Amino acid sequence: MDGVEAAAGRVSRAPQREVLLEFTVVGAFAKVSAIDPVSKVEVSITGPALADRAALEAAAVRKLDYVLKRKVLKRKRGGK
Repeated sequence: MDGVEAAAGRVSRAPQREVLLEFTVVGAFAKVSAIDPVSKVEVSITGPALADRAALEAAAVRKLDYVLKRKVLKRKRGGK
């Protein structure tokens, strides 16, 4: 894959929680996908390829947390 790098990993934020992470770098941009393996919810963020990997990872996990919380609130209110 010319100009494309990908890496995947698992991050355990709490003893009972696992988050799957995938990093893809294309040119000057990095895409980070965070997946909750239990709910199968996936979110992605993009940022500069030269950004600190930990910062990109943290942003993706924060977005995943946000989306999961929204889904819980929506269910409590009777939504899908």
